[in-house]
This record gives sequence, C-alpha cells and structure tokens, in this order.
Amino acid sequence: MSSMEAVAPRFRGRVALVTGGAAGMGRAVVDRLVREQARVAVWDINAAALSDVQAAHGDAVQAQAVDVTDDAAVQKAMAALLAHFDGLDIVVNAAGIIGSNSPFWETSPEQWDRVMQVNLRGPFLVTRAACATLMRRGWGRVVNIASVAANEGPKNLGAYAASKAGLVGLTKSMGKDLAGTGVLVNAVAPALIATDMLKQLTPEYYAAAMARIPLGRAGTLDEVAALVTWLCSEECSFSTGAVYDLSGGRGL
Repeated sequence: MSSMEAVAPRFRGRVALVTGGAAGMGRAVVDRLVREQARVAVWDINAAALSDVQAAHGDAVQAQAVDVTDDAAVQKAMAALLAHFDGLDIVVNAAGIIGSNSPFWETSPEQWDRVMQVNLRGPFLVTRAACATLMRRGWGRVVNIASVAANEGPKNLGAYAASKAGLVGLTKSMGKDLAGTGVLVNAVAPALIATDMLKQLTPEYYAAAMARIPLGRAGTLDEVAALVTWLCSEECSFSTGAVYDLSGGRGL
C-alpha cells in the first residue's frame, strides 16, 4: 500500500501545527496528518499557497499567514489557533530557507541573519509559544526539520549549515528540558528531497550532493511525511532529543 492510499486514523482528536505548511515538506506533512484525521493549523507566509491548502482540506485546517521570526505575530497566531481548536498536541517546525549559496565571505550579514531568523529563531519562538499548552495537556510531540548539512557543513552553505546545526542542538536541549512532561521533541535530518527548495541550489552543488547519496536518488515528500508523522504519533514513545537520518545513506 502506498502512503497515498487509506491509512489508519492515528491522529483522530489531535490538533497539529505545521509551520511552512503550505508547500514542500510542510505541505506533505499537512496532507498526511489530515488524511489520518488530525485537525491542522497551517502557518506560512505564502498567502496564495495557504489558500490552496484551505481549499484542499476545508474545515480540517486553519490557514494563517504568519512570520515565524516575529514573536508578536507568533503569539497572536497561537492565540487564534487555541481559540479555533481549543487545544494543541503536535508542532512541526518545517518553515525554512536555504539562503546564500556562496562562500561565507560573500554572505552578507543581512543574508546570514535572515537564514538564522527563519531556520533557528522561528522554531524557538513557535515551540516556546506552544509549550504551556503542551505541558498542561501532559502529552505532546514536537518535530523540527533539520538537515544533514548540520553535520557535513557543506561548501558554500555556511549560514544554512550553521542554522541547522543550531536547530539540532536546540532539539536535544528541548528534549531534555521537557523530559517527564509527556512532551517529546525530535528532529529529522533530510538530505536532498524533491521540493522547490532545490531550485535555490546551483547545478554544480546539486550534482555533487546527489553523488554522495548511496541510494542514488533524492528522497520523496511521502517519505518525509511518513517519518515525521510517526514521530508525531503515540507509536513514538521512547525517543526524545534525537535526530533521525533521512538521507539515503549520505548522513551515515
């Protein structure tokens, strides 16, 4: 059975938040969660893509335009989410950007700061805003989308690699901070996944990265969604602060 076919309703009665949920990996996770009967808040900055998600899933989702780097905007959106759904169980931090694809000395401070804001400050602000509700309910799952770049430090992607390494460290610390509360925090570290973000890479970088994947292909959105939703489920019960490789063997 493919992941696009009928799946068990693991998330019936659960409420999830997916940032960057209007496209790419985030959208794949939203689609999978809804198919498994979760109600999902979708945060993104792409208004047109948000409209598409809302049209596709109707009342199962609440689509909000949110800049996850803006604490006031995050707090306001969280209040609207809790008023709409009366609760929250799952947070998936999928919003991210690659940023400058050039040597670090050619990366401007503004470019550096933007990558750090989206890829690291965003997950911090969003999870921070969700924590009180998750802890009060005594059950929760947080999944951060990291990258194999966190360990590899690829050439010409200094800001991206540093932001994802920071996110790995934050995930480990969050897992320890929340241990014993019923809230588990884990990360997924993909290599190349077939999304529009790959268009931000130079052809040379893409070819070199593909050559390092032992399975010889990019990952699929369905494969990302399958792992992320397992980490969001009750089936994942004895793992926190961990980073799950999704690289086709590249990250091992």
